[in-house]
Amino acid sequence: MRLAGFIFSVLSVFFLVSPLQAGKTYDKVMKNKMIRVGVLTDSIPNAFYNKQKNLVGFEIDLAAAIAKQLGCKLEFVHLKKDDSRISKILNGKIDLTISNLTHTRDRDKKIDFSVTYFLDGQRILAQKGKFKKIEDFIGKRIATVKGTTTEKNIKNILKELGVDNVDNIVIPYSSDTKCFEALRSGRVSGWTADTGILIGFAGEHPGKFELVGEMMSKEPVAVGLPENDSNWRDAINFALQDIWKEGTFHHIYNKWYGADTPYFYPLTNQFEVWKDIYDGRRSSDLPI
Repeated sequence: MRLAGFIFSVLSVFFLVSPLQAGKTYDKVMKNKMIRVGVLTDSIPNAFYNKQKNLVGFEIDLAAAIAKQLGCKLEFVHLKKDDSRISKILNGKIDLTISNLTHTRDRDKKIDFSVTYFLDGQRILAQKGKFKKIEDFIGKRIATVKGTTTEKNIKNILKELGVDNVDNIVIPYSSDTKCFEALRSGRVSGWTADTGILIGFAGEHPGKFELVGEMMSKEPVAVGLPENDSNWRDAINFALQDIWKEGTFHHIYNKWYGADTPYFYPLTNQFEVWKDIYDGRRSSDLPI
């Protein structure tokens, strides 16, 4: 009986404490007015260091716009494009991540996500004029960032094309920069990643590289958030939607991906907005 009473007490404490912990991110951020944001640092034009050694990019500006909506300051925490984006949320090192993170069901089991703010798709970048379609890469080495959805996708696609030794063909690297360096040096024939990233790096070397073939996947990119904190998730979603409503999102997007940039990538109309945001207007009524 004493053992049963002890177990009941432990379980009671667990169920009482868990709901209190669930909202701790929102409460902490609103109290301190500081958001710790996990970002990449070599993801052109999303988040990278410019020639003046300043951290700039589409996602950096988007993070600043979110913070402004919430009346908070920012602390940037540098991440790598691997499991650290997830792990740093799980261990409480960051309050959210804006890091070209694709929303997948597997990741959703571990963390929460905002509405999709960028719909991207996976393609292959190669030296100009060498390849026309993905089948041309059979037997060729292809770089990708380790632990990403793009690594899983390219392996599955190559298997469907009859390639058996995908682990010898798909070469994982720790960052986008290292993937691009491998492509430039000829150590690999192609580099597969989200199109926006490939356009960013190719834009730094006009006329030397090109995208090959059609998009191989759709990648809904969203803000990564701690699990089970609906107040925090709502705050981020409302901020994103207000940024869209005010036209700030379009301004930021055109600054980095507009037609007059080296990284031109037309904006898709895949931004989830809730009905009352526009007082009856549809998101398609807004200029893109």
